[in-house]
Amino acid sequence: MSHFSIQCKKCGKTLEHAFCAFCEHCTDALLVTQYHETRFTERPGPGIWRFNWLPVHDPRTAQPGPVVYRSEGLARHLDLKNLFIAFNGYWPEKGALLETCTFKEFEAATVLQNARENGVEGLIVASAGNTARAFAHLSAVTGFPVVIVVPRMCLGEMWYLERSMAVPTLAVGDGDYADSIDVARKVALVRGYPFEGGVKNIAKRDGLGIVMLEAVSKIGKLPDHYVQAVGSGTGAIGIWEMAERFVKDGRFGSRLPMLHLGQNLPFAPMVRAWDRKSRALDPVDLDTELISQITTRVLSTRYPAYSVQGGIYDALTATNGKMYGIVNSAVYADMELFHKTEGIDIVPASGVAVAALSEAVQKGTIKKSDTILLNITGGGEARQAAADRSAGTAERSGEDPPGREPLRRPAGARRAGGARAGGGAARLAASRQGRGGVEWQGARCIESGQPPLCGAGRTSRKELDVQSGCSASVVRG
Repeated sequence: MSHFSIQCKKCGKTLEHAFCAFCEHCTDALLVTQYHETRFTERPGPGIWRFNWLPVHDPRTAQPGPVVYRSEGLARHLDLKNLFIAFNGYWPEKGALLETCTFKEFEAATVLQNARENGVEGLIVASAGNTARAFAHLSAVTGFPVVIVVPRMCLGEMWYLERSMAVPTLAVGDGDYADSIDVARKVALVRGYPFEGGVKNIAKRDGLGIVMLEAVSKIGKLPDHYVQAVGSGTGAIGIWEMAERFVKDGRFGSRLPMLHLGQNLPFAPMVRAWDRKSRALDPVDLDTELISQITTRVLSTRYPAYSVQGGIYDALTATNGKMYGIVNSAVYADMELFHKTEGIDIVPASGVAVAALSEAVQKGTIKKSDTILLNITGGGEARQAAADRSAGTAERSGEDPPGREPLRRPAGARRAGGARAGGGAARLAASRQGRGGVEWQGARCIESGQPPLCGAGRTSRKELDVQSGCSASVVRG
């Protein structure tokens, strides 16, 4: 018997045993997981599967979780007494062992396990980078098939772990993250695997909400404030939904954490809409030309979960939340600030979150004695690259690399490097033309006019190379 059901936020319709279900009555509302146990519990042991509020029954693959710790350096810099950081990435000295360096691993682990338990044989996943890396990694680890669709414009910022390079990855020739979502839905029809579903997938939101589960387990109560950078807003919605469960439990606080959400200017459609106190997004703020001007392409979706019932607008309203537009210079400055004060590198999206926190403190919205949870959604890429270099040296000398716990790292999961294994980040690059000289434009081949097909072509190179007969390339190891 299942320990949860799925309910529509708008009409209240309840569903059982469904994967990524949509309410047949309400197209503008999210479904939410209703757990039969209203009291939060956790089993002894490491990893994410110890929590009872996850929509899975019998996970077989171990999955490390976030590391939540009380900040000293950044807290001192901002003059905060109770700043807690949820670090999601690779920082073995802190116990953080996410090799993909992103909190999207929790999403991928929960979604894949939930799909497997619902009889799904494979998934089509759209991504601007981090989600692709997480799903590719866990597809390789668990053996669950996925096909990933990414926008060409984000390829320069993408990297995969070496063992994940065999996972099929399609690159949309002329478009952004939103276009990759559209293509993913079409590929799902051709391939026969369902589209992963984005924000409407309850397993995705609950997986990202693991950050709040870990935080409350560590802190012992709900924080007063929660800070994160957002693109689609799925993670922040998952956090809000988890916080509502804690309030219903009654033992961890009676007030929802105030959400402080940041976006990278000038592409900040949710910031603009919230400033207007409007549920509707302005099409002007979704202009694709703005995306090329930001440093955080992973936050660049034109399909944010803002207006939908149960989305970001409702989350901000329920928590009396705030939104912050962060310029590129502030992103870089606060990435450096975090590295200087906490001792670990972070990705640009996390720099947006640190800048949003700094602004909230400066404005007095967050007080000195308040309890704050800062979600560092990705970090440790440089730390992992250094570990890879150390591992390469140790392999040649026959010694264990210093500061590494090699038995915890899946075999063959080293980051792929250029000419030699472990040589830093493996960036995926796409050419304009395939071997047959066919140039791709959007989701169709200019020469044939055919829509994308999954599975065409094969390359042994660690890069994306547009293949004839398909609007997107397929990455093969």
